[in-house]
Amino acid sequence: MFEAVKKILVEDMQVKPEDVTLDAELVNDLGINSLELADLILMCEEKFGIEIKDEDIHKFITVGDVVNYLTEQGVTLDSVKD
Repeated sequence: MFEAVKKILVEDMQVKPEDVTLDAELVNDLGINSLELADLILMCEEKFGIEIKDEDIHKFITVGDVVNYLTEQGVTLDSVKD
């Protein structure tokens, strides 16, 4: 799941691959602004076939938070859409 999220950050959001770790903060470490965070949410919803509730977005502080959220929602690598 980490690799799938990393792929979005690197390919779609132009984040340097070496900067993407589970502990990397989306805003402080990766430089993602609020508009880009909204884009990341939309890309995750589309790629993983889920709906992320607005009230859950504040939970996304680190890359690991995104990975954990997706896992908690039952997303598996089998459900990833290219």
